Amino acid sequence: MSKKFTLIIPTKNRLSELKYSLEKLSYLLNLEQVHVIICVDGSTDGTVEFLSEFYPSIELIVNENSRGIHYTRNMLMNNVKTPYIISIDDDAHFLTENILDLVENYFLENKTVGLLSFRAYWNKEEPKNVLSDDKPIRVKGFGAVGFAMQTQAWKSIPNFPEWFVFYGEEDFAAFHLFKSGWEIHYFPAVLVHHRVNLKARKREIDYRLRLRRSLRSGWYLYFLFYPWALIPRKLAYTLWIQIKLKVLKGDWRAGIAILQAIGDLFFNIHNLIKNRTPLSKVEFFKFQSLTREKLFWNDNTINKTN
Repeated sequence: MSKKFTLIIPTKNRLSELKYSLEKLSYLLNLEQVHVIICVDGSTDGTVEFLSEFYPSIELIVNENSRGIHYTRNMLMNNVKTPYIISIDDDAHFLTENILDLVENYFLENKTVGLLSFRAYWNKEEPKNVLSDDKPIRVKGFGAVGFAMQTQAWKSIPNFPEWFVFYGEEDFAAFHLFKSGWEIHYFPAVLVHHRVNLKARKREIDYRLRLRRSLRSGWYLYFLFYPWALIPRKLAYTLWIQIKLKVLKGDWRAGIAILQAIGDLFFNIHNLIKNRTPLSKVEFFKFQSLTREKLFWNDNTINKTN
């Protein structure tokens, strides 16, 4: 049987999480129609040695030095030779078993869909119930924690921008997919468990760095894709909201992050101008009219009668 799917996983210094994920994904790893690629981004925790010993059939891409998540995702995506890509983070696993048939059938029945964004549950513990009343729907974007993509759709757009460093790759791809005539659909038939506590993450030591990168990636996207006339107002509004909701309430770390993000914006002006491919006003408002991406699924929304 020829392989139809490539399962890709980026990882960096999270061996314990990766081990757990691979155990949960074992039913996929052993299927003849699935090729598996893992890119290890400069890990120093024995990840390469572990995979080489216990998972010799997995194709390994090793960045000797860390090159960042966008570089890592590009390496993975560009090495896919099958018709379909299934991507999942190293701290996540699927709670749906028959995902291959579900994904392939949906793509075959919806020729203009280039990417499927899976339903994602963010919590350390698995949901008590995996049922959902959610229906597939076209959306603006997707979450990188778990998605499926047609390889031909990936090949029709530019690589993720490595100079973003972190965050923003999903929206970058979403804009380009839209411009290339591909649709993104929220696909709740597949459920991903992302083993992350969002509230705890805000208290982690890298909170300021994450906020800085999140802010600047959003601003980068304005300059890359928005019509010029809309950028000043949008930029001013998002800046004010951050100051109002964080800085003025005593979050000094957010204040530092905002100043650093502004500096990053000026530093990368040359990249923004060089890579600018804006939507026309008609395209932009059509894009904005799409349903917002669904990044977090709450198991309280299930049909309790099931």
